[in-house]
Amino acid sequence: MQLLKRLAPVRADFTASIVVFLVAVPLCVGVAVASGVPAELGLVTGIVGGLLTGLLPGSSLQVSGPAAGLTVLVYEAVKEYGLGALGALVLAAGLLQLAMGALKLGRWFRAISVAVVQGMLAGIGLVLIAGQLFSLADAKAPGSGLANLAGLPQLVAGTVRSGPALAAFAIGAGTIAVLTLWPRWKRAARVLPAPLAAVALATIAVWALDMPVARVQVSGLLDAIQPPGLADVGRLTEIGVLGTVLAFALIASAESLFSAAAVDRLHDGPRTDYDKELMAQGAGNTVCGLLGALPMTAVIVRSAANVQAGARTKVSRVLHGGWLLLFAAAFPAALGVVPVAALAGVLVHAGWKLIPLRELPPLWREHRGEAVVLIVTALSIVAISMFEGVLIGLLMAVAKTAWEISHVHLDVEFPDGDGPVKVRAVGNATFLRLPKLLDQLEALPADRDVDLDLSGLRHLDHACGAALTNWAEQHRRSRPSAELVS
Repeated sequence: MQLLKRLAPVRADFTASIVVFLVAVPLCVGVAVASGVPAELGLVTGIVGGLLTGLLPGSSLQVSGPAAGLTVLVYEAVKEYGLGALGALVLAAGLLQLAMGALKLGRWFRAISVAVVQGMLAGIGLVLIAGQLFSLADAKAPGSGLANLAGLPQLVAGTVRSGPALAAFAIGAGTIAVLTLWPRWKRAARVLPAPLAAVALATIAVWALDMPVARVQVSGLLDAIQPPGLADVGRLTEIGVLGTVLAFALIASAESLFSAAAVDRLHDGPRTDYDKELMAQGAGNTVCGLLGALPMTAVIVRSAANVQAGARTKVSRVLHGGWLLLFAAAFPAALGVVPVAALAGVLVHAGWKLIPLRELPPLWREHRGEAVVLIVTALSIVAISMFEGVLIGLLMAVAKTAWEISHVHLDVEFPDGDGPVKVRAVGNATFLRLPKLLDQLEALPADRDVDLDLSGLRHLDHACGAALTNWAEQHRRSRPSAELVS
């Protein structure tokens, strides 16, 4: 009996690892294809995420691998610098994550505005959907987010006139339909995860009907691995490359640590150590970079599947990495029969789930400033780029917070007779509130003495202090008994 109790966690982890593996396969391949790299590289990242990151301390039940959230950034980096430079970019990002974890910076990612993170994910989702809509019809996307959106009318017109494009679109749309409806079939969903079911059904349909659609290009696991060369590493001195490395590291870290917080709410086990988890992610990305693979993050879809499947320890995520390795080594040709449109459908569905449609209306009603930050961040990512969009969102969040905490008001007391008007400033006096503050002071009677008391201020910045001193001097010249009390 005691032996059965001891084996119960092992059995639960084994079962959970199979579920996570089945969820991970189509996502690993889909993210790789959408990123413009060989499909095998997505599996390599998933393997490293399981076998290496899964073994390291940090979060016990969180599962790592290639994520849809970095697809847009990776695609742009490969397009700009080439596939050979991808390994160097990921390697440098991993080393940066290791350094941040060693410096105990992991906990500070919890200080990032949730609105900025949601806006970042929403922007990624919009760009991802716009790009993958072209893959749904076996067409090539024009490039950037705005270009993809502008090209949608032409895509629709071209798809309607093309039989093969219509066939591919039918496969992609069918995949999205299965992804949406499959979870409602509880019994089937417990046996087979929705992503795998959708891709399997699409593959069977293409094979059975002999449909003229594009399949995933397979080059072999060992052939796909391309470690960065010295020339690729040398490009890390370029400003643009360094900006991409910083974007990789910060976005991957933020997504992983926010995912960790979400996963912690799903189970009663040990809580995440954010600094150790950041170092685990850094170690994984360092190895992925050495192998020329995709960057990794913790992935909420796989992590939630792991918890819901009954995982007890980190053994489940390590085993899932082993299953991915076995699949990639023993059945590489299986990828060559998968239609690209089906994987595009998986990514469109994943992109849609990144957009916080349910959260936005109540956020707009209750915290309109946060909703504005979210929307502006998302639209900036679509219109400009990932890195600049996130920076704009962060600056807006800081400005909004500064505005909200800089409340200051004047308590004005008019004594009887000709005594001086008593004015007491209370709150945080910053330059943001200076125009309103000066308007109130200048509205006081010009023919009365004023005693301005600043002792009630919790904060007085230099600009505000200088302006108040200047006002008091001007009033003193007109009314000799005006007084400024600090």
